[in-house]
Amino acid sequence: MYKKFLLIGSENFVDEIKPALSELALEIEIAQDYQEIVSVLRKKSIDIVLFDADHYPLKSSSLQKIFKLLKQSKKEFVVFSGIKNISTVLKAGEIGSSDYILKPYNFRELSLRLTAILNHRKKIVCLGGGTGLFNLLMGLKNLPDVLPISVVSTTDDGGSSGKLRESFGVLPPGDVRRSLVALSTAPEAMNDIMTYRFTEGGCFVGHSLGNLLLTALTKIKGSMSLAVSGLSDILNIQGIVLPVAITKSKLCALFEDGTVIKGESNIDLGKGRPPDLRIKKCWHEPPPKCNPNSFASIINADIVIMGPGDLYTSVITNLLIGDIRQAVTGTKSKKFYICNIMTKPGETSDFTALDHIKEIVKYLKQDCLDYVIISDNSSLSKGALLRYSRKKQFPVQVGDISEIKRITNAKIIIADVAHETELIRHDNQKIADCLIKIIRQEHLK
Repeated sequence: MYKKFLLIGSENFVDEIKPALSELALEIEIAQDYQEIVSVLRKKSIDIVLFDADHYPLKSSSLQKIFKLLKQSKKEFVVFSGIKNISTVLKAGEIGSSDYILKPYNFRELSLRLTAILNHRKKIVCLGGGTGLFNLLMGLKNLPDVLPISVVSTTDDGGSSGKLRESFGVLPPGDVRRSLVALSTAPEAMNDIMTYRFTEGGCFVGHSLGNLLLTALTKIKGSMSLAVSGLSDILNIQGIVLPVAITKSKLCALFEDGTVIKGESNIDLGKGRPPDLRIKKCWHEPPPKCNPNSFASIINADIVIMGPGDLYTSVITNLLIGDIRQAVTGTKSKKFYICNIMTKPGETSDFTALDHIKEIVKYLKQDCLDYVIISDNSSLSKGALLRYSRKKQFPVQVGDISEIKRITNAKIIIADVAHETELIRHDNQKIADCLIKIIRQEHLK
């Protein structure tokens, strides 16, 4: 799969990016001034253009002319920039860029992104956290023609993640670690190392080794984002993992009786309050700063998937970030919501699929959903349902379809996507098959 590239930018940009293209490029053309660019673009053999926007003054006429030329060329092109503001990412999308790569970039991630464009692989951004996101990524990892991108929640403050967050001031590593393991192609022993949890050793008790590695790398590299990229290389993951935010924040919830609970783990566990007490409103304290790489990935996705996962603490916590919400509602990609299989005391007791969808639309502040996948739970065994009922957990019922259609214009898909062993979860193969079937039947671009 060798292709012909046109590089537009400074000599430093060309020198830096050439090594990353060694396994992709058959031929590389280089151009800087407008006339050179015009001349090379006339060559029909150019497959993709890599454009260094930093080489040209942001509001200069030359930059505007090049933008116009790239748009008119109808060739695939990718914008590279060190400018991390949201408006610049949006501008690149408006002119038709296939992706927006923020500097400094990771060679492995860059290769995956370019390969996806050149081979027409669908960039599927999965927005969530917890075991729901893990199972979804496990299903997507081995699909042909798909690049999975995990945008992971960063408000976990319980268990090992919470302790490391408080002790070292890092973003919580637990959900990030799960995504890395889900997408890993490393030997099984390496994944066992990542998930190993200490049961002895004093201060180590309760910590997973993967969480400790991410914490150490964050201290070494200076940020969780760079730590994730570094560990992604070690695990050779089949995709990209991105924290949703770059600053710490606490998830807060106002309940219907006026009670305010602060902290994701406190909301999640539901201790000290009636299990059927509903959440009226959620917010962050302080508001977290969006990871610009996550914003750019959502804007340039082909498909964005929200869920499955705990409704408020894994899914909606991401939609509370204004820039993420703007990206989800503003991207031209198809938007999916995968509804949970079981209710959860303290968070979604007695919720139907209708209730879940209402909350997603509420926090998106508009209906932009294209597809909603609801589990057909008819195959769940009586034994499993009995075990869950003892914990006050029950299958999520579909609810009134006509009411759902008043809330969203999304196509409602009811499918067998559940898996049952000791726990009832989304089956990674079934959910992947369901997604592929929709993509093929609907001819999604």
